Amino acid sequence: MARSSKKSVTPTKPLFRPTVRIGPLDTVGLIGRLRRLHEDAEDPYVDRMPADEELYGALLYLETNAQVLKSERARRMAALERVRLWEYLRERTDTHQARAVDDARAAGVEWAELAPQLAVKAPSAAYNKALRLRAAALTDPTQPDRPVRRTPEAVLLAERQAAAKAAAERRAAEEARRRHALLAPVAHRLLEHRDEFDDDDDVSFWLDQIEAVLPHCETPTQFVSLAIYVEAVVRELRKTERSTARPIRSEGATSAYAAAAELVAGG
Repeated sequence: MARSSKKSVTPTKPLFRPTVRIGPLDTVGLIGRLRRLHEDAEDPYVDRMPADEELYGALLYLETNAQVLKSERARRMAALERVRLWEYLRERTDTHQARAVDDARAAGVEWAELAPQLAVKAPSAAYNKALRLRAAALTDPTQPDRPVRRTPEAVLLAERQAAAKAAAERRAAEEARRRHALLAPVAHRLLEHRDEFDDDDDVSFWLDQIEAVLPHCETPTQFVSLAIYVEAVVRELRKTERSTARPIRSEGATSAYAAAAELVAGG
């Protein structure tokens, strides 16, 4: 029987299963607890143990002096916490090494110089390994719960997608700021004449929303909220006009309403 050929995997295809990660830890507190176990066991060298903030050095000390712990419960707890803390370090190693590589490249270091530092033999291998390191800090923009495959192709694709997403967000934020520059004066004019508009509960509600957000309108989200409120005022005023005789307003109020309606119609 012919042996079935192994199916090739698309280098950019996301991994099927999300990676299980330790995530954030209070490493200082955990090392402090392990230190107390050694103090309770009367470890004669515990004063030589590195500070709680020095995670790597503290773990090496705890490994070297594990036999000092006398109770089985203490040994089990300490060993389990050491496993977890080493995994915590492992999760962060790639990210920090990738940043070091980026800094080296920014300082003009060639890939040939980085090759021995990355434990590879060729500049191309150093380049590819650096790309794989960057995968640790990336997620697939199309599937945020999935890790990026550690291949150069997948990393480059994820970075291009992330850059495109960031650029789109910047454009949206700039458009929101541009629109806000047009919208804010119109909103102010509506509030200046609110006594002439404020004859309906729904209109009053949306004018109150404008009044609340307008003095502190600084973020894209607030810009969008203000646009929604102005649009709602125009919508409710139109409803009122359709159901009742057109109200008599001053020239200023009529102009403010017309400007708001024109801005809303323009999108």
